[in-house]
Amino acid sequence: MPYIDGFVVPVPTGKREEYRAHEAKWWPTFRDMGATAFGVGWGDDVPHGKQTDFFRAVDATADETVVLCWMVWPDKATRDAAYRKMMELDPDISGMPFDGKRMIWGGFEPLLMEGTAA
Repeated sequence: MPYIDGFVVPVPTGKREEYRAHEAKWWPTFRDMGATAFGVGWGDDVPHGKQTDFFRAVDATADETVVLCWMVWPDKATRDAAYRKMMELDPDISGMPFDGKRMIWGGFEPLLMEGTAA
């Protein structure tokens, strides 16, 4: 069964292209390790909520845009092995154009998937 990783990150709005290039650089590595799809969504219509929202989840500032990313794997075991290998390649995940300490992420077992994954 496929396995999905989801990420939400605050990215300085002025670093949109730098962030896109960062993700594009890493995609072939993840693909070669077994990922089957990858998507990055630049926040466009992300409302501020009254109780909670994406901005508060990542403590985004006024000069940051909330970005949603997802990656699809054939299964959790493939994903886990890929992340172990990634940590060997770059244990501090250097060079990120955002504050990784404010990124939220998690792995998800699909409950329902329709259409394309990316």
